[in-house]
Amino acid sequence: MCYDDRARPPYPPTAGGTADGEDIILTAADGNRFAAYRANVGQPDGAQVLIYPDVRGLHTFYKELALRFAEVGIHALAIDYFGRTAGIGARDETFEFRPHVEQMQMPTFLADVAAALAYLDGQGKTPRATFIVGFCRGGTLALLTGAENFRLSGLIPFYSGLSRPVAGSRGQTLEQASQIRFPVLALFGGADPGIPPSDVQQLDTQLDKAGVAHEVITYPGAPHSFFDRRYADFAEASADAWTRMLGFIKTRA
Repeated sequence: MCYDDRARPPYPPTAGGTADGEDIILTAADGNRFAAYRANVGQPDGAQVLIYPDVRGLHTFYKELALRFAEVGIHALAIDYFGRTAGIGARDETFEFRPHVEQMQMPTFLADVAAALAYLDGQGKTPRATFIVGFCRGGTLALLTGAENFRLSGLIPFYSGLSRPVAGSRGQTLEQASQIRFPVLALFGGADPGIPPSDVQQLDTQLDKAGVAHEVITYPGAPHSFFDRRYADFAEASADAWTRMLGFIKTRA
């Protein structure tokens, strides 16, 4: 599991403005309804991010992360990808996520993603540069999304599992990485026991094959889910991750 209910995203290194957010319900083309949280900024256009949560679904950490993005001028939408099997209820620590992870299918997930991207695009007057930001399983899904035919400007996966299969996908993440179409900023903790350095190195190699711009960053000594403002020992890594994310987005927006 990635983040518990006490986890909170670190603050960006630069002071932000104000933002407002709200819970919403989105509907995919096949009629599936799923929960999301949007955070908007004042200007009608600019970069936007679609946030994929960890295996616990759309919980407080990701709603606050959406607000942090909006406070620095980036529109954000965080989605819950368990709506097809778990409904649209709240995701707290009582949520038993494992059965829903096992039932999740990549084609229907992508249908929900298409609906989320359409919603984001409908909020602006002109097309915006769109980035996927994912954590843990959400990071895996971000990389898999990058091999699909969406209009995206980049992928930012945090501690993505690289060898676990997702039902209905065309292969494991490392197998699909050579098909990724968009620039990648991949962030890992060097002390993450679930993601071996050999997998991280292989991701870098596969992205070379894909021919896309990419950075694969490992923070020595940092654990899985280090990007959490409770973890004072890793505040420097979190600040660097923010700086790299915002720079990655600004360069491609």
